[in-house]
Amino acid sequence: MPRVRIYTDSTCDLSDELIQRNEIEKVPLYVVFDDRSYKDGLTIKPDKLFELVEARGKLPQTAAPSPADFERAFEKVIAAGDDIVYIGLSSVLSSTIQNASIAAASFPDDRVTVIDSRNLSTGIGLLVLKAAQAARDGRSSGEIKALIESLRSRIEVEFIIDTLEYLHKGGRCSSVQHFIGSLLKIRPVVKVIEGAMTLTDKVRGKREKALAQLLNNALALKDKMDAEYLFITHAMAADEAIYLKQQIEQHTSVKQVCITETGCVVSSHCGPRTVGIVFATT
Repeated sequence: MPRVRIYTDSTCDLSDELIQRNEIEKVPLYVVFDDRSYKDGLTIKPDKLFELVEARGKLPQTAAPSPADFERAFEKVIAAGDDIVYIGLSSVLSSTIQNASIAAASFPDDRVTVIDSRNLSTGIGLLVLKAAQAARDGRSSGEIKALIESLRSRIEVEFIIDTLEYLHKGGRCSSVQHFIGSLLKIRPVVKVIEGAMTLTDKVRGKREKALAQLLNNALALKDKMDAEYLFITHAMAADEAIYLKQQIEQHTSVKQVCITETGCVVSSHCGPRTVGIVFATT
């Protein structure tokens, strides 16, 4: 039986160490400022992204890899005789899955299996790590697909956004909402539901209050947490990520609590000092 290789895209937000240790291949999305295009995580990092947004006063466009990008990424593995399982950014949010599917159709005999994560950031990353373990265990592409599709509805992704500025620049909140939210120091709480970013709450007041709610929401599910992995994912909020990691380790039995940095695509929509907690439930 052919070996199965696991592919994902740059929005998975897994660290380089986890990517390399689990032999995962990653296809970057694009971040576009005017006439210049960058590859997410390769030719642009979040700190540079935020500098450009500040200097230009507007957000970049983001774009999925093209079918040709995916074909080039897949062909070396297919030529070597291995099969591919690709797990990518939610189809509700991007055309990434569509373009990967177009590329997959150019290879014979279902050699490339494309799975819609219905998620973003390390919500994708968790599924990718589960798939990588299944591949090491010798599972087939079909078995891995069935496993991931059974898991994806059990991924909990919730994060707090520090400012409405990026949502406003991106057209996701009105000028009035932005003004009132800034005046009252509103901290949006966002969850991924059915593959989409959904505003579930607005915490008024100090950031510490929103952080406490984020932590309490996660700990309310501690008895259902998958014990293997939990991710604290952040954009320029390292100290708070460390604090959340310590609290999770103190109050749960999760074996690996990993801190990861949010990539440029997600950061361009949410802004700096975004921080989230991501885990699977049993």
